[in-house]
Amino acid sequence: MERSCSLLIHFDKATPAMANEIKQALESNDFDAKIDAMKKAILMILNGESIPQLFITIIRYVLPSEDHIIQRLLLLYLETLKKTDSTGRMLPEMILVIQNLRNNLQHPNEYSRGVCLRFLCRVAEPELIEPLVPSIIGNLEHRHPFVRRNAVLAVMSIYGLPHGEQLLDHAPELIQQLLVSELDASVKRNAFLMLFNCAQFKAVDYVFSNIDRVPDWDEQMQMVVLELIKKVCRTNKDEKGKYIKIIISLLNSPLTAVIYECANTLMSLSSAPTAIRAAANTYCQLLLSQSDNNVKLIVLDRLNELKSLHRGVMVEMIMDVLRALSSPSLDIRRKTNDIALDLITPKNVDEVVLVLKKEVVKTQSVELEKNGEYRQMLIQGIHSCAIKFPEVASTVVLLLMDFLGDNNVASAIDVIVFVREIIETNPKLRVSIITRLLDTFYQIRAARVCSCALWILGEYCLSIPEVESGIETIKQCLGELPFFTASEEGDAPNALKSSQQVNSITVSSRRPAILADGTYATQSAAIETTLSPQTLVQGSLALVGNLRSLILSGDFFLGAVVACTLTKLVLRLEDVQELKTEVNKLSTEVLLIMVSMLQLGQSSYFPHPIDNDSYDRIVLCIRLLCNTGDEIRKIWLQSCRQSFVKMLADKQFRETEEIKAKAQISHAQPDDLIDFYHLKSRKGMSQLELEDEVQDDLKRATGGFTKDGDDVNKLNRILQLTGFSDPVYAEAYVTVHHYDIVLDVTIINRTKLTLQNLCLELATMGDLKLVEHPQNYSLAPRSSKQIKANIKVSSTETGVIFGNIVYETSNVLERNVIVLNDIHIDIMDYISPASCADVAFRTMWAEFEWENKVAVNTIIEEEKEFLDHIIKSTNMKCLTPLSALDGECGFLAANLYAKSVFGEDALVNVSIEKQANSKITGFIRIRSKTQGIALSLGDKITLKQKGSS
Repeated sequence: MERSCSLLIHFDKATPAMANEIKQALESNDFDAKIDAMKKAILMILNGESIPQLFITIIRYVLPSEDHIIQRLLLLYLETLKKTDSTGRMLPEMILVIQNLRNNLQHPNEYSRGVCLRFLCRVAEPELIEPLVPSIIGNLEHRHPFVRRNAVLAVMSIYGLPHGEQLLDHAPELIQQLLVSELDASVKRNAFLMLFNCAQFKAVDYVFSNIDRVPDWDEQMQMVVLELIKKVCRTNKDEKGKYIKIIISLLNSPLTAVIYECANTLMSLSSAPTAIRAAANTYCQLLLSQSDNNVKLIVLDRLNELKSLHRGVMVEMIMDVLRALSSPSLDIRRKTNDIALDLITPKNVDEVVLVLKKEVVKTQSVELEKNGEYRQMLIQGIHSCAIKFPEVASTVVLLLMDFLGDNNVASAIDVIVFVREIIETNPKLRVSIITRLLDTFYQIRAARVCSCALWILGEYCLSIPEVESGIETIKQCLGELPFFTASEEGDAPNALKSSQQVNSITVSSRRPAILADGTYATQSAAIETTLSPQTLVQGSLALVGNLRSLILSGDFFLGAVVACTLTKLVLRLEDVQELKTEVNKLSTEVLLIMVSMLQLGQSSYFPHPIDNDSYDRIVLCIRLLCNTGDEIRKIWLQSCRQSFVKMLADKQFRETEEIKAKAQISHAQPDDLIDFYHLKSRKGMSQLELEDEVQDDLKRATGGFTKDGDDVNKLNRILQLTGFSDPVYAEAYVTVHHYDIVLDVTIINRTKLTLQNLCLELATMGDLKLVEHPQNYSLAPRSSKQIKANIKVSSTETGVIFGNIVYETSNVLERNVIVLNDIHIDIMDYISPASCADVAFRTMWAEFEWENKVAVNTIIEEEKEFLDHIIKSTNMKCLTPLSALDGECGFLAANLYAKSVFGEDALVNVSIEKQANSKITGFIRIRSKTQGIALSLGDKITLKQKGSS
């Protein structure tokens, strides 16, 4: 089961009776029955069944067959069959097969020869191969390319065996001669591949002897040449200058696979601006010419790597990258947008914003899949540009305000948040933004967008005409007062009857309907009992004011925001003595609006009663308008805006800190070598090589090649597996890389005896799987051995690796076993801190179905200290601003976020309260899309929350 094999098919376990049936079918003269029996025998061996009794039967009845299908199945059978005994020697009965293989190698049919040669590529027994070597070499000169191609592969595999050089000592010379005279492209490719793997210097000589013809070679041949260049330059970096010329020549190839590999090779070998620019140009061409979305995503990943390593060069290519926005795929557009936003500079910001504006306009005229999400992404991109470069805000803000009434609520929220930030950071745009907001306010359909727009009106309507226009706009959107009449409350059946009539009228005529008593149809609260809130919000908004419909649907939080906004606007007018009479009139109208909302919310016939918080807020506004002091006026008209300014400053500070954290910090050591570029000999060096030397010197001077932190981290991740008094000492260094775990185990023989058949046996628990079967080693006295074990990970659930070391000594016949300490694979190895917008966090919190609620139980007495301890223990990022965590109020709520290497999101909400006895109580809630990360993170928090260490 652990042997390497080119064929693996699932098959149900067989019974002994089935083996007898296979034997009978093999002995029959029916070809179809033999074929079916051979397939069953192969499947049984592949799935662990041992059927040695079939071997002689196959030799007698199947081996002599001339049928091509049966011969092919025979080779598959021989491939899966174990051909050696327990000591590693070839089984005697395998001699019976050698003559058949020799006959196939000399068969007049080229297919039989080629298939047999392919079989020999997967044979590792020298005793079986040695008698066949002359026939294999003879096939190198066969007339058919299919045979020659497979003969070269057989020679390469045999030469690569542990004793292959003894079997074919002159193989490189044979293949070199074949390569010079060969005309078939596939055979030349295999021959060059053999020299590449087995005699690298001969492959290099062949390339340079035909350097002018490399661009005319076949695609497969050119790909191998590029692999050779990468391999040679890794071992000898001083020679990369002459190879880069070959790469540059291949960049003009019409073959997309070749130019893509050229760009990869160029990027890995050179840091010269000319080379990086050529690679970036190649990637941009592929991005536009390829129609496959998967190819585009791969190319974008490469461009993202270039951006992080050579940002200066990529800035020049930003407009070429943005052309990928023409793709209909949202994933491609998102990646393109992310790359472009990181490359914005004062020189190109105008061009980038112009492209984004055009794309936003396209989303209005063209109906595409996920158009709303794409528009939201563009709006966020424009927002980012305007914050970094305020001078471009004036060109986009008015255009984006047309989307305040967008059906995609997320897009509308992004627009209003953008407007709120721009109106504060760009005072020159205040008047135009307020004017446009008042004109478009009636189009807004979402309650959250209305709330933010009302706050903007309350804070930034400063002149008398603006204040009056703001109050008038809000009154129009609220409609006529009251929201319902007293007669309708006293006569519920009649109200319900009239509401049903109005419902039919409204739906059919799509205009306001008037009842017989002269009242408006939308005045009756009973109307809302017959209409669902969704129907009311979507259908009635076209008939009545948006604020009125939203409040009638039960959104009294919005009603409280309306009350606060009107209060601020009236307070601003009170400062003007000449308007005292008009202010009193407006104040009375505003009070009537607030009282009407309270009356609506407390009505027994209204299905959505007002909540306590909204009620208290509206009552506070009423009291303020009736009796206002200077201190209260200052709080309402100045402090709120000052808090917003502080919030923007904190946001800017956090973004700056994130950029600094991402920046690579490197230091040069005092004794590092620095070469002086101007003192170097330039004889025989091309311009590209000179640029490369300069870039390497700069990296060396700034410490770009030093990685001291990796060594420190490695020391911190060493785990002791055995005790110091054990005869065998073992320790492991655990490396977690995405889906792979690599255990680098160091084993030291502390005895004076030679340890034989020493084996590191490992097993796993959880979603972990061992990739390789352990091997046996011999360990000399006082010597050490490095053993690597690869483990695959399939989820973020906590896993355990356990095992033992088994060995034998010459003095003791029985085996000795040393049990190893368990290795716990922590969830912290899989997750890393990440950032996301508040809207995205709330959306994911609502969507994710798995929640783990952990009660707080800790000896820590300070809320901030406990939060810092949780952040450190869980390796997560706190999304709540520091300003929101300041102060001593006895309560603390914060949101934490992280992403796993599998792309999973981990959301955590910490809600705690400090009791009178200084003890902290509360809950930590974890939400995720999968069960594993929620459970594992909950266990980690439960384990770590008690102590402060």
